[in-house]
Amino acid sequence: MLAIKLSKTGKTNKKMFRLIISEKGRDPYGNVLEILGSYNPHSKELVAKTDRVSYWISKGAQMTATVNNLLVEKKIIEGKKVVASKVGEKSEKRTAQVKTKADKKAAAETAAKAPVVEEPKVEEVVAEEAAPEAETQA
Repeated sequence: MLAIKLSKTGKTNKKMFRLIISEKGRDPYGNVLEILGSYNPHSKELVAKTDRVSYWISKGAQMTATVNNLLVEKKIIEGKKVVASKVGEKSEKRTAQVKTKADKKAAAETAAKAPVVEEPKVEEVVAEEAAPEAETQA
């Protein structure tokens, strides 16, 4: 499957990225099918060949989450931004866990407020059943 992704270039502490298309599992620093543009994270400048990007998307190429967010932000493609980092996914999972814990706590509080009906003890039930039999025998 083809993927549009970023390939890091530049010097140490002066990173630049190329917008490339290649096989999803391939090394982004090796041979690529086409260079679609570049991105400078320091100046937030994205230079992209919009016609080529739309061509590859029409052919079924997927984008990484970061590339998708960049292209949506710069209005090269239409769509919604997606969660791009594992940290964001973890925080979403954590929020979901907190909600479920809160739901469980609320359910426990509701159950605690509900009136408690005590079950009669087994011995009392047996004694009550035996008592009418004793009366009939007498």
